Amino acid sequence: MSDQAPALTLEALYCDHHPWLVGMLRRKLGNGDNAADLAQDTFLRVLMHRNADAIQRPREYLATIARGLVTDRYRRQTIERAYLETLAAQPEPVAVSPETRAIVLETVMAIDRMLDALGSRTREIFLLAQFEELTYAQIGAKLDVSVTTVKKHMVRALTQCLLLAAE
Repeated sequence: MSDQAPALTLEALYCDHHPWLVGMLRRKLGNGDNAADLAQDTFLRVLMHRNADAIQRPREYLATIARGLVTDRYRRQTIERAYLETLAAQPEPVAVSPETRAIVLETVMAIDRMLDALGSRTREIFLLAQFEELTYAQIGAKLDVSVTTVKKHMVRALTQCLLLAAE
């Protein structure tokens, strides 16, 4: 089928492009099961947006969604691996239940998405303040910006933290 196809139904989109999408994802991921899972997730996204009939270039559209899902998968695996390594380094009494671990991982993923949504400057200022414990003046000097600019970026970042906490 041409990549310039007329309007499609979800069924036609799935039938015409699912094998291609699984193949593309299998080459990217090196695993057929993970490829099949992400292909299904890709079509679920299309279904949730109810826009199959508006897609002009199906393969480009599906590939864009799938690449985002692959990126999310790698990001989640990296965060999970770091979390599990940190847990493994903890003394035995600090070990947490699977339920607590799931909650912590979801929270860490939400924080990661929140940080990713901040602009690069805002994210950098927030991380310098929170993890390096620099003062606003030290951050301003390090980044060659005014303390007022640092304050504005911190307000943005802290507002996002509050919104995340309110969810």
